[in-house]
Amino acid sequence: MERFDRPQLADFLRRRREALQPEDVGLGRGSRRRAAGLRREEVALLASMSTDYYARIEQGRGPQPSPPMLAAIARALRLRQDEHDHLFLLAGHTPPSRTTRSEHVSPALLRVLDRLDTPAEVKTDLSETLAQNALAVAAFGDDTGHEGPSRSLVYRWFVEPDGRGRHHEADHERLSRAYVANLRRARARHPEDVRGAELVDRLLERSAEFRALWTEHDVAPRPDDALKRYLHPQVGELELHCQILMADSDAQILLVYTATPGSETAEKLRLLSVIGAQEFAADPAAPTGETIGDAGQPRTRLRRPAPQAGSRETNR
Repeated sequence: MERFDRPQLADFLRRRREALQPEDVGLGRGSRRRAAGLRREEVALLASMSTDYYARIEQGRGPQPSPPMLAAIARALRLRQDEHDHLFLLAGHTPPSRTTRSEHVSPALLRVLDRLDTPAEVKTDLSETLAQNALAVAAFGDDTGHEGPSRSLVYRWFVEPDGRGRHHEADHERLSRAYVANLRRARARHPEDVRGAELVDRLLERSAEFRALWTEHDVAPRPDDALKRYLHPQVGELELHCQILMADSDAQILLVYTATPGSETAEKLRLLSVIGAQEFAADPAAPTGETIGDAGQPRTRLRRPAPQAGSRETNR
């Protein structure tokens, strides 16, 4: 364990916060702004933690942040990879290895999310959602709050009862095959990845359908602009083209969902940009997203860390 340097951690966070402007992270500037950069409550909101928890860390009087907390703060502050590693060292943790997949989403990629006026999200090659813009949360729900194996869409699809609720039943077989093929390719690219191996083992144990498809060893590529149909509880069916526009690494992809101009889905997306994600979940236990700034202004939703015992941190 590295030494937890509380004063230096506090100073580093404060200086990085003051160096950011609201426009850098997709927030509205608003009025009566006196802070040199972002406000503490804005960083806390972007990191999905309580303002009190973040403020105490920045003031040098909080608990030692866990690695998931640090990762959320690093994304909120748009830290570069070297700054991300420095943050971990100051907090007394060894930075995550870069030899396989990383959950660090680059500032450049987050800026792309902030500025897109269509649903977009960053996923790992295990189909774990790392970041979403506000319109993606409004259209699909907040997928960043899952924990354990449920972080993977593939696991939820094959194991959890409500994993397929947002898709037409007629699309289920095609999507099942696509998810298995994508996971098979990810395992081939990173054969030493422990998390990927554990995910496959869990799926083989718990899903007969997954076992049958896995034995077919299908790795056929899927078209990037495949049409996907989503069932939204408020606005009905959304027909969206899913495109992979760029990759931060071979273990991260940016998915952008577009509607045909002038179509009914395009009108529904415009409506969702105003309604916001708070109208998405009929289930009160389902996670919801938040927006800040002007109505319809996209804001990236980052993967929220698990609460830490005794930290008084509260997830949103």
